[in-house]
Amino acid sequence: MKIKPLATLLLALAAPASFAAMPADGWRFDFTAKPAPGYTAVQAGAAYDPVRGYGHELDNSAAKGAGVNADKGANGATATFFSADVPEGNVAVTVTLGPGTHTIKSEVRRLMLENVVVPAGQTVTRTFVVNTRTPQIAAANSMKPGVVNLKAPRETVQEAWNWDRRLTLEIHGGVDKVDIKPVQVPTIFLLGDSTVSDQPGEPYASWGQMLTRFFKPGVAVANHAQSGETFRDSLARRRIDKIVSQVRPGDVVVLQFGHNDQKQIKAGSGGPFTTYKAELRQHVEMVRAAGGLPVVVSSMERRRFDADGKPESTLADYAAAARQSAGELGVPYIDLNATSKVLYGALGVEGSKPAFATKDGQIDNTHHSNYGAYLLAKAVASGLRDAKLPVASQIVDGFAFDAARPDPFEKFAVPASPRYTNERPLGDEANR
Repeated sequence: MKIKPLATLLLALAAPASFAAMPADGWRFDFTAKPAPGYTAVQAGAAYDPVRGYGHELDNSAAKGAGVNADKGANGATATFFSADVPEGNVAVTVTLGPGTHTIKSEVRRLMLENVVVPAGQTVTRTFVVNTRTPQIAAANSMKPGVVNLKAPRETVQEAWNWDRRLTLEIHGGVDKVDIKPVQVPTIFLLGDSTVSDQPGEPYASWGQMLTRFFKPGVAVANHAQSGETFRDSLARRRIDKIVSQVRPGDVVVLQFGHNDQKQIKAGSGGPFTTYKAELRQHVEMVRAAGGLPVVVSSMERRRFDADGKPESTLADYAAAARQSAGELGVPYIDLNATSKVLYGALGVEGSKPAFATKDGQIDNTHHSNYGAYLLAKAVASGLRDAKLPVASQIVDGFAFDAARPDPFEKFAVPASPRYTNERPLGDEANR
Protein backbone atom coordinates (compact mmCIF):
# COMPACT_ATOMS: atom_id res chain seq x y z
CA MET A 1 0.00 0.00 0.00
CA LYS A 2 1.22 3.48 -0.79
CA ILE A 3 1.62 5.92 2.10
CA LYS A 4 2.14 9.65 2.12
CA PRO A 5 5.78 10.56 1.62
CA LEU A 6 7.44 13.07 3.93
CA ALA A 7 7.31 15.77 1.25
CA THR A 8 3.53 15.47 1.02
CA LEU A 9 3.15 15.73 4.78
CA LEU A 10 5.37 18.80 4.99
CA LEU A 11 3.45 20.42 2.14
CA ALA A 12 0.18 19.80 3.94
CA LEU A 13 1.53 21.16 7.21
CA ALA A 14 2.78 24.31 5.52
CA ALA A 15 -0.83 25.10 4.51
CA PRO A 16 -0.10 27.50 1.64
CA ALA A 17 -2.80 29.74 0.27
CA SER A 18 -3.49 27.25 -2.53
CA PHE A 19 -4.88 24.75 -0.03
CA ALA A 20 -8.66 24.70 0.35
CA ALA A 21 -10.31 25.51 3.65
CA MET A 22 -13.39 23.87 5.05
CA PRO A 23 -16.50 25.91 4.18
CA ALA A 24 -17.86 28.01 7.05
CA ASP A 25 -20.82 25.64 7.50
CA GLY A 26 -18.70 22.50 7.11
CA TRP A 27 -18.30 19.92 4.35
CA ARG A 28 -21.29 18.04 2.86
CA PHE A 29 -20.34 15.19 0.53
CA ASP A 30 -22.60 12.89 -1.48
CA PHE A 31 -21.17 9.67 -2.92
CA THR A 32 -24.35 8.47 -4.65
CA ALA A 33 -25.23 8.58 -8.34
CA LYS A 34 -27.84 11.28 -7.71
CA PRO A 35 -26.34 13.86 -5.29
CA ALA A 36 -28.81 15.65 -3.02
CA PRO A 37 -29.18 19.45 -3.20
CA GLY A 38 -26.65 21.27 -1.05
CA TYR A 39 -24.12 18.44 -1.21
CA THR A 40 -20.83 18.23 -3.08
CA ALA A 41 -20.77 15.28 -5.46
CA VAL A 42 -17.81 12.92 -5.02
CA GLN A 43 -16.94 10.77 -7.99
CA ALA A 44 -15.47 7.30 -7.52
CA GLY A 45 -11.75 7.41 -8.17
CA ALA A 46 -11.44 11.19 -7.68
CA ALA A 47 -8.07 11.53 -5.97
CA TYR A 48 -7.44 13.91 -3.10
CA ASP A 49 -6.52 17.37 -4.42
CA PRO A 50 -5.08 19.94 -1.96
CA VAL A 51 -6.49 22.79 -4.04
CA ARG A 52 -9.97 21.29 -3.94
CA GLY A 53 -9.52 20.15 -0.35
CA TYR A 54 -10.99 16.65 -0.55
CA GLY A 55 -10.84 13.36 -2.42
CA HIS A 56 -9.92 9.71 -2.23
CA GLU A 57 -6.54 8.49 -1.03
CA LEU A 58 -5.76 6.22 -3.96
CA ASP A 59 -3.38 3.31 -4.26
CA ASN A 60 -2.78 3.28 -7.99
CA SER A 61 -0.96 -0.05 -7.81
CA ALA A 62 -4.15 -1.66 -6.53
CA ALA A 63 -6.43 0.35 -8.79
CA LYS A 64 -4.28 -0.48 -11.84
CA GLY A 65 -5.37 2.75 -13.49
CA ALA A 66 -9.02 1.76 -13.47
CA GLY A 67 -10.14 4.58 -11.21
CA VAL A 68 -10.93 2.21 -8.37
CA ASN A 69 -10.94 4.02 -5.03
CA ALA A 70 -10.40 0.93 -2.91
CA ASP A 71 -7.06 0.00 -1.46
CA LYS A 72 -5.98 -3.60 -1.02
CA GLY A 73 -3.33 -4.55 1.47
CA ALA A 74 -0.82 -7.39 1.59
CA ASN A 75 -3.19 -9.13 4.00
CA GLY A 76 -5.99 -9.17 1.40
CA ALA A 77 -8.13 -6.63 3.27
CA THR A 78 -9.78 -3.83 1.30
CA ALA A 79 -11.18 -0.43 2.20
CA THR A 80 -11.93 2.97 0.70
CA PHE A 81 -9.96 5.96 2.00
CA PHE A 82 -11.46 9.45 1.78
CA SER A 83 -9.92 12.69 3.05
CA ALA A 84 -11.07 16.28 3.53
CA ASP A 85 -9.17 19.30 4.83
CA VAL A 86 -10.30 20.35 8.30
CA PRO A 87 -9.08 22.76 10.99
CA GLU A 88 -7.08 21.27 13.84
CA GLY A 89 -9.28 20.10 16.69
CA ASN A 90 -12.47 18.07 16.93
CA VAL A 91 -14.89 17.53 14.07
CA ALA A 92 -18.28 15.84 14.15
CA VAL A 93 -18.71 13.40 11.28
CA THR A 94 -22.23 12.31 10.34
CA VAL A 95 -22.45 9.48 7.84
CA THR A 96 -25.51 8.27 5.97
CA LEU A 97 -25.24 4.54 5.33
CA GLY A 98 -27.18 2.50 2.79
CA PRO A 99 -28.03 -1.22 2.89
CA GLY A 100 -25.20 -3.47 3.99
CA THR A 101 -22.75 -3.84 6.87
CA HIS A 102 -20.49 -0.88 7.57
CA THR A 103 -17.37 -0.27 9.66
CA ILE A 104 -15.55 3.07 9.67
CA LYS A 105 -12.12 3.92 11.03
CA SER A 106 -10.48 7.34 11.06
CA GLU A 107 -6.97 8.75 10.68
CA VAL A 108 -4.59 5.88 11.53
CA ARG A 109 -7.02 2.99 12.08
CA ARG A 110 -9.08 4.46 14.95
CA LEU A 111 -12.28 2.43 15.21
CA MET A 112 -15.32 4.74 15.04
CA LEU A 113 -18.24 2.55 13.91
CA GLU A 114 -18.33 -1.23 14.17
CA ASN A 115 -20.42 -3.42 11.86
CA VAL A 116 -23.47 -1.20 11.52
CA VAL A 117 -26.10 -3.29 9.72
CA VAL A 118 -28.59 -1.47 7.47
CA PRO A 119 -31.53 -3.51 6.10
CA ALA A 120 -32.43 -3.46 2.42
CA GLY A 121 -34.35 -0.39 1.32
CA GLN A 122 -33.28 1.67 4.35
CA THR A 123 -30.66 4.22 5.33
CA VAL A 124 -29.15 4.93 8.73
CA THR A 125 -27.26 7.96 10.02
CA ARG A 126 -24.52 7.79 12.63
CA THR A 127 -22.38 10.55 14.14
CA PHE A 128 -18.92 10.28 15.69
CA VAL A 129 -16.21 12.78 16.63
CA VAL A 130 -12.65 12.67 15.30
CA ASN A 131 -9.72 14.62 16.69
CA THR A 132 -7.21 15.95 14.16
CA ARG A 133 -3.90 17.67 14.82
CA THR A 134 -0.69 19.10 13.40
CA PRO A 135 2.77 19.18 15.03
CA GLN A 136 2.56 22.94 15.68
CA ILE A 137 2.35 23.97 19.35
CA ALA A 138 0.48 27.20 19.99
CA ALA A 139 1.37 29.63 22.77
CA ALA A 140 -1.43 28.66 25.14
CA ASN A 141 -1.70 27.57 28.79
CA SER A 142 1.83 28.88 29.46
CA MET A 143 3.28 26.75 26.65
CA LYS A 144 5.93 28.27 24.42
CA PRO A 145 5.21 27.94 20.68
CA GLY A 146 7.09 25.34 18.70
CA VAL A 147 6.57 21.90 17.21
CA VAL A 148 6.37 18.30 18.36
CA ASN A 149 9.60 16.51 17.55
CA LEU A 150 8.14 13.75 15.39
CA LYS A 151 9.89 10.43 14.85
CA ALA A 152 10.97 9.99 11.25
CA PRO A 153 10.00 8.06 9.27
CA ARG A 154 7.42 6.49 11.56
CA GLU A 155 5.33 9.60 12.19
CA THR A 156 6.25 11.47 9.02
CA VAL A 157 5.46 8.57 6.69
CA GLN A 158 3.65 5.55 8.17
CA GLU A 159 1.59 7.65 10.59
CA ALA A 160 1.43 10.87 8.56
CA TRP A 161 -2.37 10.79 8.53
CA ASN A 162 -2.29 11.57 12.26
CA TRP A 163 -0.45 14.85 11.69
CA ASP A 164 -1.68 16.39 8.44
CA ARG A 165 -4.31 19.03 7.75
CA ARG A 166 -6.99 16.58 6.79
CA LEU A 167 -9.48 14.12 8.20
CA THR A 168 -9.08 10.67 6.66
CA LEU A 169 -11.78 8.01 6.83
CA GLU A 170 -11.17 4.30 6.23
CA ILE A 171 -14.49 3.00 4.97
CA HIS A 172 -15.55 -0.65 4.97
CA GLY A 173 -18.89 -1.16 3.28
CA GLY A 174 -19.43 2.26 1.72
CA VAL A 175 -21.19 5.52 2.58
CA ASP A 176 -23.91 7.54 0.86
CA LYS A 177 -23.23 10.90 2.49
CA VAL A 178 -20.64 12.43 4.83
CA ASP A 179 -21.21 15.68 6.75
CA ILE A 180 -18.24 17.22 8.60
CA LYS A 181 -18.22 20.24 10.89
CA PRO A 182 -16.13 21.52 13.83
CA VAL A 183 -17.52 20.76 17.27
CA GLN A 184 -16.68 21.75 20.84
CA VAL A 185 -16.81 18.72 23.14
CA PRO A 186 -14.71 17.47 26.06
CA THR A 187 -11.59 15.64 24.94
CA ILE A 188 -9.89 12.57 26.36
CA PHE A 189 -6.18 12.96 25.57
CA LEU A 190 -4.09 9.78 25.59
CA LEU A 191 -0.36 9.70 26.26
CA GLY A 192 1.64 6.50 26.45
CA ASP A 193 3.69 3.90 24.59
CA SER A 194 3.10 1.40 21.77
CA THR A 195 0.32 -0.36 23.66
CA VAL A 196 -1.64 2.91 23.54
CA SER A 197 -0.50 4.59 20.29
CA ASP A 198 -2.20 4.37 16.89
CA GLN A 199 -0.40 1.46 15.23
CA PRO A 200 -0.07 2.14 11.49
CA GLY A 201 -0.60 -1.38 10.19
CA GLU A 202 -1.89 -4.86 10.80
CA PRO A 203 -1.30 -7.18 12.61
CA TYR A 204 -0.64 -4.68 15.44
CA ALA A 205 -3.20 -2.62 17.33
CA SER A 206 -3.53 -0.68 20.58
CA TRP A 207 -6.30 0.04 23.04
CA GLY A 208 -6.01 3.74 22.17
CA GLN A 209 -7.17 2.97 18.62
CA MET A 210 -10.19 1.07 19.91
CA LEU A 211 -11.29 3.40 22.72
CA THR A 212 -13.07 5.66 20.22
CA ARG A 213 -15.56 2.86 19.53
CA PHE A 214 -16.97 3.04 23.04
CA PHE A 215 -17.88 6.73 23.24
CA LYS A 216 -20.83 8.71 21.95
CA PRO A 217 -20.27 11.91 19.93
CA GLY A 218 -20.40 13.97 23.12
CA VAL A 219 -16.68 13.39 23.67
CA ALA A 220 -13.52 13.17 21.53
CA VAL A 221 -10.44 10.97 21.92
CA ALA A 222 -7.06 12.49 20.99
CA ASN A 223 -4.32 9.85 20.91
CA HIS A 224 -0.84 11.40 21.36
CA ALA A 225 0.88 8.17 22.46
CA GLN A 226 3.89 6.90 20.52
CA SER A 227 5.74 3.59 20.25
CA GLY A 228 8.91 3.07 22.23
CA GLU A 229 8.44 6.06 24.52
CA THR A 230 8.48 6.95 28.21
CA PHE A 231 7.49 9.92 30.36
CA ARG A 232 10.97 11.27 29.68
CA ASP A 233 10.46 11.04 25.91
CA SER A 234 7.12 12.82 26.22
CA LEU A 235 8.91 15.76 27.81
CA ALA A 236 11.83 15.77 25.39
CA ARG A 237 9.69 15.55 22.24
CA ARG A 238 7.15 18.06 23.60
CA ARG A 239 4.21 15.67 23.37
CA ILE A 240 2.90 16.74 26.77
CA ASP A 241 3.46 20.38 25.73
CA LYS A 242 1.23 19.86 22.69
CA ILE A 243 -1.49 18.35 24.86
CA VAL A 244 -1.24 21.05 27.53
CA SER A 245 -1.49 23.78 24.87
CA GLN A 246 -4.89 22.35 23.87
CA VAL A 247 -6.34 21.27 27.21
CA ARG A 248 -9.53 22.98 28.35
CA PRO A 249 -11.43 22.62 31.63
CA GLY A 250 -13.38 19.37 31.50
CA ASP A 251 -10.75 17.58 29.41
CA VAL A 252 -9.09 14.38 30.66
CA VAL A 253 -5.46 13.34 30.08
CA VAL A 254 -4.85 9.61 30.44
CA LEU A 255 -1.22 8.70 31.22
CA GLN A 256 0.11 5.15 30.73
CA PHE A 257 3.84 4.45 30.63
CA GLY A 258 5.94 1.62 32.00
CA HIS A 259 6.99 -0.87 29.34
CA ASN A 260 9.85 1.17 27.95
CA ASP A 261 10.78 2.81 31.25
CA GLN A 262 12.39 -0.49 32.21
CA LYS A 263 15.13 0.30 29.69
CA GLN A 264 16.17 3.21 31.90
CA ILE A 265 16.99 0.79 34.71
CA LYS A 266 19.30 -1.14 32.39
CA ALA A 267 20.94 2.12 31.37
CA GLY A 268 21.36 3.14 35.00
CA SER A 269 19.32 6.29 34.52
CA GLY A 270 16.27 5.77 36.67
CA GLY A 271 13.77 3.40 38.21
CA PRO A 272 10.08 3.02 39.03
CA PHE A 273 10.22 4.64 42.47
CA THR A 274 12.58 7.49 41.58
CA THR A 275 12.71 9.12 38.15
CA TYR A 276 9.52 7.43 36.91
CA LYS A 277 7.48 8.86 39.76
CA ALA A 278 9.13 12.26 39.42
CA GLU A 279 8.40 12.45 35.68
CA LEU A 280 4.84 11.23 36.23
CA ARG A 281 4.36 13.98 38.83
CA GLN A 282 5.66 16.56 36.37
CA HIS A 283 3.05 15.49 33.81
CA VAL A 284 0.25 15.60 36.37
CA GLU A 285 1.22 19.07 37.52
CA MET A 286 1.39 20.39 33.95
CA VAL A 287 -2.06 19.03 33.11
CA ARG A 288 -3.57 20.39 36.31
CA ALA A 289 -2.08 23.85 35.73
CA ALA A 290 -3.88 23.94 32.36
CA GLY A 291 -7.22 22.99 33.94
CA GLY A 292 -7.31 19.36 32.82
CA LEU A 293 -7.91 16.22 34.85
CA PRO A 294 -4.99 13.73 34.84
CA VAL A 295 -5.75 10.02 35.07
CA VAL A 296 -2.96 7.53 35.82
CA VAL A 297 -3.14 4.06 34.24
CA SER A 298 -0.79 1.21 35.11
CA SER A 299 0.67 -0.72 32.17
CA MET A 300 -0.99 -3.97 31.18
CA GLU A 301 1.09 -7.10 31.61
CA ARG A 302 2.91 -8.95 28.88
CA ARG A 303 1.69 -12.40 27.90
CA ARG A 304 3.66 -14.65 30.22
CA PHE A 305 2.40 -17.69 32.17
CA ASP A 306 3.96 -19.86 34.86
CA ALA A 307 4.04 -23.66 34.89
CA ASP A 308 0.54 -23.73 36.37
CA GLY A 309 -0.91 -21.55 33.63
CA LYS A 310 -1.23 -18.44 35.78
CA PRO A 311 -0.21 -15.00 34.41
CA GLU A 312 3.17 -13.82 35.64
CA SER A 313 4.13 -10.28 36.58
CA THR A 314 6.75 -8.41 34.54
CA LEU A 315 5.74 -4.82 35.42
CA ALA A 316 4.77 -5.11 39.08
CA ASP A 317 7.13 -2.37 40.29
CA TYR A 318 5.90 0.12 37.69
CA ALA A 319 2.29 -0.70 38.48
CA ALA A 320 3.04 -0.12 42.18
CA ALA A 321 4.78 3.17 41.39
CA ALA A 322 1.83 4.31 39.27
CA ARG A 323 -0.60 3.41 42.04
CA GLN A 324 1.50 5.20 44.67
CA SER A 325 1.80 8.30 42.52
CA ALA A 326 -1.94 8.47 41.89
CA GLY A 327 -2.59 8.21 45.63
CA GLU A 328 0.03 10.79 46.57
CA LEU A 329 -1.16 13.24 43.92
CA GLY A 330 -4.86 12.62 44.48
CA VAL A 331 -5.73 11.73 40.88
CA PRO A 332 -7.93 8.94 39.49
CA TYR A 333 -6.19 5.62 38.95
CA ILE A 334 -7.02 2.73 36.60
CA ASP A 335 -5.25 -0.51 37.50
CA LEU A 336 -4.97 -1.92 33.99
CA ASN A 337 -2.07 -4.08 35.18
CA ALA A 338 -4.27 -6.02 37.57
CA THR A 339 -7.19 -6.12 35.13
CA SER A 340 -5.01 -7.48 32.33
CA LYS A 341 -3.84 -10.36 34.52
CA VAL A 342 -7.44 -11.30 35.24
CA LEU A 343 -8.22 -11.02 31.53
CA TYR A 344 -5.26 -13.13 30.39
CA GLY A 345 -5.98 -15.68 33.09
CA ALA A 346 -9.58 -15.97 31.91
CA LEU A 347 -8.45 -16.45 28.31
CA GLY A 348 -5.81 -19.00 29.31
CA VAL A 349 -2.47 -19.93 27.80
CA GLU A 350 -3.89 -20.88 24.41
CA GLY A 351 -6.94 -18.62 24.42
CA SER A 352 -4.79 -15.56 25.00
CA LYS A 353 -2.77 -16.08 21.82
CA PRO A 354 -5.34 -14.43 19.50
CA ALA A 355 -5.23 -11.32 21.73
CA PHE A 356 -1.63 -10.67 20.68
CA ALA A 357 -0.19 -9.84 17.29
CA THR A 358 1.13 -12.81 15.33
CA LYS A 359 3.55 -12.32 12.47
CA ASP A 360 5.21 -15.07 10.47
CA GLY A 361 3.89 -17.58 12.98
CA GLN A 362 5.52 -15.87 15.96
CA ILE A 363 3.45 -14.35 18.76
CA ASP A 364 4.46 -10.90 19.96
CA ASN A 365 3.79 -11.22 23.69
CA THR A 366 3.84 -7.45 24.26
CA HIS A 367 1.82 -5.96 21.41
CA HIS A 368 -1.79 -6.75 20.80
CA SER A 369 -4.00 -7.77 17.91
CA ASN A 370 -7.26 -5.99 17.10
CA TYR A 371 -9.05 -8.41 19.40
CA GLY A 372 -6.71 -7.88 22.36
CA ALA A 373 -6.67 -4.12 21.89
CA TYR A 374 -10.49 -4.12 21.77
CA LEU A 375 -10.70 -5.95 25.11
CA LEU A 376 -8.18 -3.63 26.78
CA ALA A 377 -10.02 -0.56 25.46
CA LYS A 378 -13.14 -1.88 27.15
CA ALA A 379 -11.11 -2.28 30.34
CA VAL A 380 -10.00 1.37 30.17
CA ALA A 381 -13.51 2.61 29.42
CA SER A 382 -14.77 0.57 32.35
CA GLY A 383 -12.04 2.11 34.53
CA LEU A 384 -13.09 5.63 33.54
CA ARG A 385 -16.66 4.75 34.46
CA ASP A 386 -15.67 3.18 37.79
CA ALA A 387 -13.70 6.36 38.59
CA LYS A 388 -16.96 8.29 38.05
CA LEU A 389 -15.37 10.75 35.63
CA PRO A 390 -17.81 13.10 33.86
CA VAL A 391 -16.64 11.94 30.41
CA ALA A 392 -17.82 8.44 31.31
CA SER A 393 -21.40 9.65 30.85
CA GLN A 394 -20.65 9.49 27.12
CA ILE A 395 -19.84 5.77 27.08
CA VAL A 396 -22.08 4.05 24.55
CA ASP A 397 -25.39 2.57 25.67
CA GLY A 398 -25.32 -1.11 26.58
CA PHE A 399 -21.61 -1.09 27.37
CA ALA A 400 -20.47 -3.97 29.55
CA PHE A 401 -17.10 -5.43 30.51
CA ASP A 402 -16.04 -8.23 32.81
CA ALA A 403 -12.34 -9.15 32.68
CA ALA A 404 -13.13 -12.58 34.10
CA ARG A 405 -15.60 -13.23 31.25
CA PRO A 406 -14.09 -11.61 28.14
CA ASP A 407 -15.86 -11.44 24.80
CA PRO A 408 -14.96 -14.64 22.90
CA PHE A 409 -12.54 -14.35 20.01
CA GLU A 410 -14.90 -16.37 17.79
CA LYS A 411 -17.45 -13.54 17.89
CA PHE A 412 -14.97 -10.74 17.19
CA ALA A 413 -15.62 -9.42 13.68
CA VAL A 414 -13.97 -6.01 13.25
CA PRO A 415 -12.61 -6.04 9.68
CA ALA A 416 -8.86 -5.78 9.26
CA SER A 417 -7.34 -2.71 7.64
CA PRO A 418 -5.42 -3.00 4.36
CA ARG A 419 -2.60 -1.06 5.95
CA TYR A 420 -0.08 -3.79 6.77
CA THR A 421 3.45 -3.54 8.14
CA ASN A 422 6.49 -5.74 8.46
CA GLU A 423 7.88 -3.44 11.15
CA ARG A 424 7.33 -4.36 14.78
CA PRO A 425 6.32 -1.42 17.01
CA LEU A 426 9.22 0.27 18.75
CA GLY A 427 9.86 -1.03 22.25
CA ASP A 428 11.98 -3.18 24.51
CA GLU A 429 12.95 -6.28 22.53
CA ALA A 430 14.44 -7.88 25.64
CA ASN A 431 11.01 -8.16 27.24
CA ARG A 432 9.27 -9.45 24.18
